[in-house]
Amino acid sequence: MAVKIITDSASDITQTQAAGLGIEVIPLTTIFGDTEYLDGVTLSNREFFEKLIETDELPHTSQITPFQYEETFRKAVSSGDEVLYIALSSKLSGSCGGAVAAAAQFGGRVSVVDSENVCIGQQLLVLYAVRLRDRGLSAAEIVRELEEKRGSVRVLALLDTLEYLKKGGRISPTVAFAGELLSIKPVVAVEHGEVVLVGKARGSKNGNNLLMRFVEKNGGIDFDMPYTLAYSGLDDTLLQKYIRDSEALYKGRADELPVCAIGSTIGTHVGPGAVAVSFFCKKQ
Repeated sequence: MAVKIITDSASDITQTQAAGLGIEVIPLTTIFGDTEYLDGVTLSNREFFEKLIETDELPHTSQITPFQYEETFRKAVSSGDEVLYIALSSKLSGSCGGAVAAAAQFGGRVSVVDSENVCIGQQLLVLYAVRLRDRGLSAAEIVRELEEKRGSVRVLALLDTLEYLKKGGRISPTVAFAGELLSIKPVVAVEHGEVVLVGKARGSKNGNNLLMRFVEKNGGIDFDMPYTLAYSGLDDTLLQKYIRDSEALYKGRADELPVCAIGSTIGTHVGPGAVAVSFFCKKQ
């Protein structure tokens, strides 16, 4: 019996990548005005940021419904597979609860893991699950491993602008204006399943230094586990600067740095120009 791994597009795993990994990605719905798009299917990351930059009104994302989960799970189960669904953090979306409700209808053949993360943090758990599946572990064994390891996943992002936090009501226009004048770069992390503000840096250089200190504070990157870097927007210029500035973290430890483009689920709130890093921390 094979293990079918399924996740959602909040993981920022593209449909092409999913096909190569032998997994399935359920797209969330991104809504601009009255128009709905399937994230990563009818709206690419680049198209999303082009629209985001052009609009004055923030888009929003619709969660996956229990019916969508039920249909997806039924198809996988009918082919004889065990099903493992790795969900966007339950503290950020009701989708995880919908998945649990749908899974209950399949007599234990569908397992749901709350990633307690989003974006590239969620993605790392999916990549680790693929690695375990390829080693021949059962769905139950993979679930135990993921639940044990998810607490060691770290995600940190340096934002280039406060504009989208202001538009989303996360900060006041006055704070945003003052921050832009002072070139303040907010630094956010995922902690206990939620996105939190963990610091502020004056300029991108100080922000990059803060990212490096964060990695070091967590005992460094476990290069035997999945890790990745990410950027938001139309190009990766700021990410490449971060890579140059933080060369000491990776030199001699990684032949190639995996890079991911941030999509609509988090991109709506961080805007273009964000740089993020995610990794499993070393045991301390």
